[in-house]
Amino acid sequence: MDWISPRSLKRLGMLNMNRRNVDYIARYNERSSYPLVDNKLKTKLVVAEYGVKTPKLLQVVRQQHEISHFREMAEDLAGFAIKPAKGSGGKGITVITGRDGDDYIKASGSRVDSAFLERHLTNILAGLYSLAGTPDVAIVENLVESAPSLAKYSHQGVPDIRIIVFQGYPVMAMLRLATTASDGKANLHQGAVGVGLDIGSGRGLNAVQFNRPITLHPDTGLALENIQIEAWGEMLEMASRCYEATGLGYMGVDLVVDANEGPLLLELNARPGLAIQMANGRGLLPRLREIESLKRPHFTPLERSRFAMEAFASS
Repeated sequence: MDWISPRSLKRLGMLNMNRRNVDYIARYNERSSYPLVDNKLKTKLVVAEYGVKTPKLLQVVRQQHEISHFREMAEDLAGFAIKPAKGSGGKGITVITGRDGDDYIKASGSRVDSAFLERHLTNILAGLYSLAGTPDVAIVENLVESAPSLAKYSHQGVPDIRIIVFQGYPVMAMLRLATTASDGKANLHQGAVGVGLDIGSGRGLNAVQFNRPITLHPDTGLALENIQIEAWGEMLEMASRCYEATGLGYMGVDLVVDANEGPLLLELNARPGLAIQMANGRGLLPRLREIESLKRPHFTPLERSRFAMEAFASS
């Protein structure tokens, strides 16, 4: 295993977990705002007031007796996603991409029936996937169809884009691509690929899997340096708008590019991980400090996103 010295990490401006927790999360995130981002349903409702689009909401299941309506609602749907409102790390999310008679086809290609999905809804309501194991609510959303320009790079799962937003400024971004190792999920800890993105252009910089540099996607074989995110300026402005919507000073904003709807918000995270630094090959600290040192902050999401594109563009 290759090791890097603490001195080298400091020189790269790497943010560690203790400093993240104390200097940024605890300092800039009001506890009263956490329920807005720890609950996907509340997130959808609050960001809609600020012009941030999310996948269309098809059904909310709050009580056991409401599960009986699910089969009727899903009867004519080719695809949809079931999510626990208070789930984390992608746990409990079931994505249906097609139908074959009475069977539903999952993103992995496996088949399930209505009884399976209804049991899954019951488990969600019981809190099996919630952050604290407390009773939860299930939401059913329209299926996201990834833009072909990005979908070709990912294995089975929908690629998403994580943007770190500090005081309303997008400061660092990465694209997460599913792999066989990650079981079709865009989770870096499970083996997804993280591609660092240039804030200035949305162009791929370098990529990692299991914290090691790679140049080709392990399943698709495509070169990751050729990636270019569509509607990049619009996505940065959307991420910036989430600051007004939630009041959180330090957060992760997860977006997708839908083939028909364009950029959509998937979820917000008040405790975003630090692997984004590995994907970018540089640390967050210099960018965070630059925002903290601003004498005159920018007051609109558009101004903040444009400032970030200029200030943090790769040379």
